[in-house]
Amino acid sequence: MSSLPNLLTLSRIVAVPGLVVLMWGRNPWEWLGAFVLFSIAGITDYFDGYLARSYGTVSKIGQFLDPIADKIMVAAVIVMLIHAQVLTGLSVVAGLVILLREIIVSGLREYLAGIQVSVPVSKLAKWKTTFQIVALGALVLIPAVPLFPWLPAEPVGMVSLWLAAGLTLLTGYDYLRAGLKHM
Repeated sequence: MSSLPNLLTLSRIVAVPGLVVLMWGRNPWEWLGAFVLFSIAGITDYFDGYLARSYGTVSKIGQFLDPIADKIMVAAVIVMLIHAQVLTGLSVVAGLVILLREIIVSGLREYLAGIQVSVPVSKLAKWKTTFQIVALGALVLIPAVPLFPWLPAEPVGMVSLWLAAGLTLLTGYDYLRAGLKHM
């Protein structure tokens, strides 16, 4: 449990309440703090898996906690973006597509683990995660834009969000198709 990759994963879970508190605020500096915290958490998502594989410290607890940490963080940020009305109209649909896929794939993975079937993460799913992190990071930055009016946070965030939603549908379908073979 105390390996560096596991501690990085746990740090993402611990960061979520801080993200929510910062995103609850109305001050652009709070949102800038949320962006920094989210960015650090996003970077740990890459490094925990990389370090675990590189140093041969892949653990069952890490394999269990990593997707949970990702989903908690993504869900919390999407909910707070909707609450702050950064995501409105059709962009809420893109956020919901991402949330629903995460819940469905989690349930599917849990079911498949129960019958000892593993579904590895695809390269496309890694791209989906990358677009999600870019999208959500840019969207978290929107309320901080008054501090940096030259930042293209909204167009980067919205384009990346819709790309992430599209990849979410594709990868969700891939996982569902693979899982249905075992049901």
